[in-house]
Amino acid sequence: MAFPVDLRRCQVLGLAGTGCLALGGETAGALPVADLLRPDSGRAALGLVGVYFGVVLLIAAWLLLGRLVRGPRPPEPRSLLLVLAAWAAPLLLAPPLFSRDVYSYLAQGAMVEAHLDVYAHGPARLGGPLADEVAPLWRHTGAPYGPVFLVVAAALSGLTRGELPAGLFGMRLVALAGVALMATALPRLARHSGADPSAALWLGALNPLVLLHLVAGAHNDAVMLGLLGAGLVAALGRWPVLGAVLVTLAALVKAPAALGLAAVVALQVRAGRGLAKALVTTTVAAAGTTVAATAVAGTGYGWVGALNTPASPQNWALTTLLGRVTRALLKHLGSDLAPLAIPAWHALGIVAAVTAIALIWLRLRRRPVYALGLSLAAVAALGPAIRPWYALWGLFLIAAAAPSTPVHHRTAAVTGVLALSVLPSGGPADTSQLVLAVSGGALAVVVLWQAHQAELAPALGRGA
Repeated sequence: MAFPVDLRRCQVLGLAGTGCLALGGETAGALPVADLLRPDSGRAALGLVGVYFGVVLLIAAWLLLGRLVRGPRPPEPRSLLLVLAAWAAPLLLAPPLFSRDVYSYLAQGAMVEAHLDVYAHGPARLGGPLADEVAPLWRHTGAPYGPVFLVVAAALSGLTRGELPAGLFGMRLVALAGVALMATALPRLARHSGADPSAALWLGALNPLVLLHLVAGAHNDAVMLGLLGAGLVAALGRWPVLGAVLVTLAALVKAPAALGLAAVVALQVRAGRGLAKALVTTTVAAAGTTVAATAVAGTGYGWVGALNTPASPQNWALTTLLGRVTRALLKHLGSDLAPLAIPAWHALGIVAAVTAIALIWLRLRRRPVYALGLSLAAVAALGPAIRPWYALWGLFLIAAAAPSTPVHHRTAAVTGVLALSVLPSGGPADTSQLVLAVSGGALAVVVLWQAHQAELAPALGRGA
């Protein structure tokens, strides 16, 4: 007998999940240095259990909501947006979760405001309390972000005057604005692509990765994806120049969004505009936007060189893992080529990504939104660095344009795995932390099973 599902039940279950996330994060999250607890302390352990208890509840609520969306009477997009708002609400005031990147954003914003070259120097050059919050690995590394995001971070730094709580709250509001743009764009993109708007919202906006990393983690990928979605919506209508401007602004937050310009050109061609005219219009709009945005930010063009920012040693991208295995093997054989193993695999990954993108567009050029989603997924999967939230680059547009339910199923499976792959502190896990995380998730499974049995008991009694 199936577990009874309704929208209210899904909303309450997901709200309980994000509530547990927020409470657990108070002791196990990516807290300011002054508030950090020892990982082996009782409060930190309880917080870690609570976070993973909440993550599993949230995943369960999302999967149940997916059943409802695929059912005979799916909820309207407006109802799903209210569910998204309810799920996100507890995370608004929670500490940063699953990453310390938000502290880097604040430090880089303060550097821009102080007229320091954020591309030539890391936050260590700024010094002071904000620089101390940045993970040691990145204190001496230049910003890998474009001028659009940095000017937003600098404005926020000026408004908050370097106060950490206000800065964290402000950066989360910026991320929420990006998520709101994503959620607004998804139904329009889905209708254009012949997909179900409710299913697109479920997979692309209510996705646990969005809540865990774009909202709770306050990642600037939310701004990139929000601007990208808005640009594609504009290009669908009669505003291709505006579409090119918005997509370029997205790329000036994080570079992968630049692939969206190909979709802007393709959408113009589909609308009856000649290829040459579409290329010229898009190129001029993108170049003008880049020059204007860089001039307003005052950061110069150092962001071009910053695209080579090194990957974290803890990075588990496919090409990095293959490089490490190859390097170890070459070392064992006594070869002098061992230091070249990882760079070589990274180069091969870039070649593979370019090849994959070319094949995708050759096959799906008549479906530019879907082609763009798959292209961004290829960039994330084959690039030199990957984090769980990078999966959202492609997933956001795949949700809007995927041609079949099996694609949604496979994407949902990937989401569930990635949602459980990072500790709330954003740091590497040791054995004891893994045990606590698994315990929290297992406890949630037990609670859900008991609730399921309690729901079925009256019906089974009547059947007897």
